[in-house]
Amino acid sequence: MKSSYHPETDAVRLQTHRTEQMEHSTPMFLTSSFCFDNAEEMRAAFADETDDNIYSRFSNPSVDEFTRKMIALEGAESGFSTASGMSAIFACFMAFMQTGDHLISSRSIFGSTHTIITKFFPKWGFSHDYFDINDPASVEALVKPTTRMIYVETPSNPGLEIVDMSILSAIAKKHNILLCVDNCFATPVIQRPIEFGADLVVHSATKWIDGQGRVLGGVVVGRKDLVKDVYTFCRSTGPSMSPFNAWVLSKSLETLHVRMDKHSASAQEIAQRLERNPHLEWVKYPFLPSHPQYEIAKKQMSKGGGVVCFEIKGGLDKGRRFLNNLKLLSLTANLGDSRSIASHPSSTTHAKLSEAERLQVGITPGLIRVSIGLEHVDDIMNDIEQALEKSMA
Repeated sequence: MKSSYHPETDAVRLQTHRTEQMEHSTPMFLTSSFCFDNAEEMRAAFADETDDNIYSRFSNPSVDEFTRKMIALEGAESGFSTASGMSAIFACFMAFMQTGDHLISSRSIFGSTHTIITKFFPKWGFSHDYFDINDPASVEALVKPTTRMIYVETPSNPGLEIVDMSILSAIAKKHNILLCVDNCFATPVIQRPIEFGADLVVHSATKWIDGQGRVLGGVVVGRKDLVKDVYTFCRSTGPSMSPFNAWVLSKSLETLHVRMDKHSASAQEIAQRLERNPHLEWVKYPFLPSHPQYEIAKKQMSKGGGVVCFEIKGGLDKGRRFLNNLKLLSLTANLGDSRSIASHPSSTTHAKLSEAERLQVGITPGLIRVSIGLEHVDDIMNDIEQALEKSMA
């Protein structure tokens, strides 16, 4: 049943039913299995005649609460939560593709997703074609009789490229194939891909959804019939979310809207100020008019998000010197934290791509990705500026 409340209210108020203890904050269900009053109830549960919990690899009240909130926030019919963002992506591929099937993916994707597609797909007899995210109309020419899915990140990691999901959706529906969108960078606060025709939406809940760099998690939401296939795959193979992580993530969703407002406002200000910095070749942020897909971003997103990218003059060496001169920003393999983070994708998250592959998706040697945290905007900006000055000395 569709909620009558606004999404931010559902993020706060959707909870597991109170126990006899009448707790206000939802309890944590740290249990591997669940009991039955009699053999008939147990038989019916295993026969899928009831929704009773059996085993936490299948379902768990803490995990279900988090999942229900994500379903509400994305405007989806159903969902399933996983151990990490990568397990959510992998489950979407494996639930729907079989030997001989073909995937179309944007070339601008996270490094681990690229590894799955290029290293492991051939072992299972899957084929793929990459398309330029800046030219979504080119996708139709890649469609084959065996094409099963179009997969895309928007905004992309790390280059913040944006694709018009309506164009991809029209192609997918015309050829009866699935459209799967990674909505990690935007979150459902800023963008709801289902409204633009996506069949499935995936998240790394590790990022903005947690928001404090504490736990791992992933989630898939979308059409009920499709999520059932994802659930069937995950139930047997085991990439389930832990109840503890689900409890943390569910509490995190209560503040997601206010956090994304702050992250986005600070990122917008920092991006605008960095455009005037003489040590940078360029700055990219979805809500800067200079962004190549600015108009698409304004159509699909309510805010620009919390990530800013820029290219330092001097390339790889200056980029490393910049990171070494930061005092406040953290150097870590994450984003979407309350603490601002700077990373150098060429030597970290996308290091397994060849230089030519990195350049094809806009990952230049001096590209810096900054995840803007919740510190005062002037403190973040001052740290970036002083590190830029020292890197050029």
